[in-house]
Amino acid sequence: MIRVLIADDHGIVRSGLRMLIDRQLDMEVVAEATDGVGALESTQLAHPDVAVLDVSMPRMTGLQAAREIRAHAPDTRVLLLSMHDDAHYFLEGLDAGAAGYVLKRAADTDLIEALRAVAAGRTFLSSEAQRQLMEQWLEGEGPDVKDPLTPREREVVKLIAEAYTNRQIAETLKVSEKTVESHRANVLSKLGMRDRVELARYAIRQGLVEP
Repeated sequence: MIRVLIADDHGIVRSGLRMLIDRQLDMEVVAEATDGVGALESTQLAHPDVAVLDVSMPRMTGLQAAREIRAHAPDTRVLLLSMHDDAHYFLEGLDAGAAGYVLKRAADTDLIEALRAVAAGRTFLSSEAQRQLMEQWLEGEGPDVKDPLTPREREVVKLIAEAYTNRQIAETLKVSEKTVESHRANVLSKLGMRDRVELARYAIRQGLVEP
């Protein structure tokens, strides 16, 4: 039996995914989460075989949660679910440790196959995502996924953009407020920015938060 965790901040999406998965005789949904932080906590409690993570979620994105899950629950494989068909997201997902990437619009046809592939130790990329990636490379527009920020700094930027205070960020990431302040100062220095507004714009451009 393949044990699955679903993480998406939209209840109707979670319900649809659960219905699709529960129809399979070899799968069961063992936990749900509404954001990346909850996904990490639920993974550590429920020990699913596969964690299905939406790329865009509050507090901690699916990409950030993928890194944390791979670090703290290495036996759980990660499958990313996204509305984005940009190759940048595919490659960043692989870099974060995900074993699969399924486009939301293809979930009804691809998700079950992807879950079985990932649970069996293989990788999976939606055919449409593969086509998009190939087209970008053939056109000489291979994505540049380099980012001056560390994964932890990106987590801090996301939470700043979502209007969290230093104390709330510290509680979410389980670090001290001084550490948050240090990360914030480093981020502003690296990006050549001055305030929260500029950081929020950067977070939107990077896909860390939705506009």
